[in-house]
Amino acid sequence: MILDRFRLDGRVAIVTGAGKGIGKGIALGFAEAGADVACAARTESEIEATAEEIRKLGRRAIAVKTDVTVTADLERLVDRTVDELGRLDVLVNNAGGTGPRPALETSERFFEAALRFNVTSAFLLSKIAIPKMVATAGGGSIVNISSRSSDMVQTSFVAYGAAKAALNMMTRNLAAEVAPRVRVNAISVGGVETEGLAVVLTNEEIRAQFERNTPMRRPGQPEDLACAALFLASDAASWVTGKVFQIDGGTEAPAMSVPVPPL
Repeated sequence: MILDRFRLDGRVAIVTGAGKGIGKGIALGFAEAGADVACAARTESEIEATAEEIRKLGRRAIAVKTDVTVTADLERLVDRTVDELGRLDVLVNNAGGTGPRPALETSERFFEAALRFNVTSAFLLSKIAIPKMVATAGGGSIVNISSRSSDMVQTSFVAYGAAKAALNMMTRNLAAEVAPRVRVNAISVGGVETEGLAVVLTNEEIRAQFERNTPMRRPGQPEDLACAALFLASDAASWVTGKVFQIDGGTEAPAMSVPVPPL
């Protein structure tokens, strides 16, 4: 059955940023598809809540408090996953994000922190995870969560856009080196109804503008991204690597813009 290729029975996944939003949606979606999941994030109470929901679905789950900008935390996350869940098949680098800031008000520290959080951490965790995937499962799949900010011009997002563009290119280069044992792909995400977009979506006037400028006339939901991540993580995408998939409601220009001070 072709639907069997979308199953993750017997497999183990790590999902960073799994305490809420897109990461939580992906973690729960993977569990519904049969995977055991290591849930990672900085807020222990949130990832434990996600892990408990996974256990109620009949799958195993662990909550591993992780700051993805700390290399020792990344190493501990992979080690605990393999030690407690027995193997590693899938990694979702979802943790990331950088708030808006006008370019001329963006400090060196802010810019470099955006790179560390959004791309360097994903590279380092992938580098740690790949040998474990090969050793314990014979191979695996990595899904990086990127953003349409990586390829659409958006005022006030110079740091975030540059970091996500780097993540896209890291995905493509890494995929070429680790194929065919490990596949590496990315999802370039549009506006999703999560805590990060609450300032837009809780204002009726601004939300109406956002929806009007989105061809599908609605924000994305975490489940929309979970479906795409499941495809890329599963055998359904066994001939797919090094690709960046745009899941964005059809957006080809920013649905909203952040004003910047004039020179």
